[in-house]
Amino acid sequence: MQINDDQPYLGDMVLLVGNLTPTEAHILCSCLVAAGIQARAGDTDTVQANDLWAIALGGAKIRVPETQLTEAQAVLQAFKDGAFALDDDFDPS
Repeated sequence: MQINDDQPYLGDMVLLVGNLTPTEAHILCSCLVAAGIQARAGDTDTVQANDLWAIALGGAKIRVPETQLTEAQAVLQAFKDGAFALDDDFDPS
């Protein structure tokens, strides 16, 4: 995910969630960014390259600015509840 240096500083980055697979981290990070949150996925390359290190690192992680933590937690809960799931008859066109 590309970092945009033109974004305003919204506070220090704090951990939203960890112990994710790299794929889960990238999907969730994209949902957060689409909701206007400056989310960053971390440790994804290391966890994907070496499965044995995943436990030691705590899996892939998502970090968000401290000022957006409450909003990010709401998006995370909606994600867990399946609010972003596609129906079986989803047609991308």
